[in-house]
Order: sequence, then C-alpha cells, then structure tokens
Amino acid sequence: MELTGQRIIAADRATVWAALNDPEILKEAIPGCQSMTGTPEEGFEAVVVQKVGPVKATFKGSVALSDIVPGESYTISGEGKGGAAGFAKGGARVRLADHEEGTELTYEVEAKIGGKLAQLGSRIIDGFAKKMADQFFDKFATAVEGPREEEAAGDQAEADADAPAEGEKKSWLGKLIG
Repeated sequence: MELTGQRIIAADRATVWAALNDPEILKEAIPGCQSMTGTPEEGFEAVVVQKVGPVKATFKGSVALSDIVPGESYTISGEGKGGAAGFAKGGARVRLADHEEGTELTYEVEAKIGGKLAQLGSRIIDGFAKKMADQFFDKFATAVEGPREEEAAGDQAEADADAPAEGEKKSWLGKLIG
C-alpha cells in the first residue's frame, strides 16, 4: 500500500520539526495510541489499539528515524505486531518546506500488512489508512497550532449556553450535577 499527501501547518518549520520529534505530541496525534516512549536518536516504542473493519487489536511496535536532515526531512521505518490480527510494517519519507502560511509537510508512505488484516482487502485497508493519516495530521496540526479560533469560539459558546444566566435558577438536575 502506498499513500502520499501534504498539509500546511500554521507554524514555522522549527516548531513543526520539534513537534515531529516529541513523543508526547506524537502520542496525542496518533489515533488509538496508548503509550509512546523513546527519543528520536534511539527510536520510539508505541502501543496502539485500533479496529479495522471487524478486526480489533492492540499493536506493539517500534519506530526508527533515519536519513535525518534537521529541520528538513527524515525517514520513519517501523513495524507493529497485533497478535492474531496480524502485523504492519513500512516507512514514510517526511519533508518540510517553508510556505507563506507556515510550513508545508509532505509525506510518502509505503506499508505492508499481513495476517487477518491482509484478508480484509485493499479497499478497506486503503480507506482505513487514509482516514488514520487524516486524523493524525488534524490532531498534529491542532497540537502545533493550538485550537482554531472557530473551535475555541464554539467551545466558549457551548460553555456559555450550559451556564445559567445571571439571576436564573438552576434546574433540579443542574443542582444535582453542579
């Protein structure tokens, strides 16, 4: 399976590079990630729980970085094992470039899967991989950029709607919960 894409992240290249090498940010961005440890120099270990079609598994894997050009690019190589569900292994080439709106992040992924996962068919797997990449980059961008103004305004409006107006009494349920 091959997957390519690019994202514009509203932050300078140094900030994006630092985030790509931060295990805490990566843990938050990877859908289903339960834990992530390690360093860019020594590699990362992760535990990820995922459901692909009817197959749900806990994957334990390791990732190593190579071909590192600080602030510009690296290659990620990794392998995850999900017991009876199967395995996934592959790599990605990640490149950063300056862009008028921040930093352009480009990726090229090659992956192989085996076990029950491989039996699901390429259409399901390809769709799942694209969905995972989209979720990762959405979460990654939010971690680097902070919440978007519309989201922050929506969150505040929601909080305001839940709070009783001045002089207004809380309902019995509001008193019980609040």
